[in-house]
Amino acid sequence: MNGDAVISTDRLTRRFGPVVALREVSLDVPPATIFGLLGPNGSGKSTLIRILCGVLRPTEGNARVLGLDIRTQAEEVKRRIGYMSQRFSLYGDLSVRENVRFYARVYGLSPAKQRQREEAVLALTGVGAYVDRLAATLSGGWKQRLALSCSLIHEPEVLFLDEPTAGIDPVARRDLWDLLFALTHQGVTMFVTTHYMDEAERCTKVGYIDKGRLIVLGTPDVLKASPEVTPRGTVRYEVTCVDPPAALAKARTVPAVRDATLFGSTLHLLVDEELEGSQLLALIAPGDSSASLRPIAPSLEDVFVTLSRAQSMEAA
Repeated sequence: MNGDAVISTDRLTRRFGPVVALREVSLDVPPATIFGLLGPNGSGKSTLIRILCGVLRPTEGNARVLGLDIRTQAEEVKRRIGYMSQRFSLYGDLSVRENVRFYARVYGLSPAKQRQREEAVLALTGVGAYVDRLAATLSGGWKQRLALSCSLIHEPEVLFLDEPTAGIDPVARRDLWDLLFALTHQGVTMFVTTHYMDEAERCTKVGYIDKGRLIVLGTPDVLKASPEVTPRGTVRYEVTCVDPPAALAKARTVPAVRDATLFGSTLHLLVDEELEGSQLLALIAPGDSSASLRPIAPSLEDVFVTLSRAQSMEAA
């Protein structure tokens, strides 16, 4: 494990009876960065967070958070980290201020420190204008800002966020991420799970977990340039045509097309270079004179889909 990392795991494994929820996960998260963890539902993301927060013991392997062993120093870990879940888990029948004060007392802040931190987090998250409103009456985005306020009340050095923007509107999502960036500039390290590829692009480093195994880890740019994603002798195209679903069905029957998926109103294809663009269009969109294509770089979604499918084929 990397001694300079704020979060470091070494072959971390967790079993629930015969089910392996995590399988030999190793990763390092540098200080004051945002680490994004992606993966399908049931892939092990929440299990990993629970272990790193000291709530769940690993079956095998080791992990350290802020240099503390999560097996033997779990209580100290809990005092120095913050946690924010995807579901609003505060008290709806308490006001915004009452929720913040409740968590300040839970963390044992003195009255003077409590007042100082209360004003600081309310100002940072912008919920100060709603201090007397019941938490249950807030919109989804403002509820998440309140949850963030409560998770920051004790000045944690590391913040774990489990799908924090699930179910909130795009503007609220962007505003929340602006707050996260502001916190990293203050030295806070973030560990975020998300299903949104645009959020993954914002992370300093990302990992993709599938069936409990971490299958890829690195910066977004490095992952997209990986030869495993666009192998030698292949090219990625974006295809625009009149009937994308029909073109997709045809593309999946062409031997030279290694991967094909709908991407909005276009197709993203991974194709052997030997198949020329004009030939490809003739095969998948015959008779469509408006059909066109252009070479593209892989997106993070392409990275994760390609590597997940490759792993599934190896396991089959």
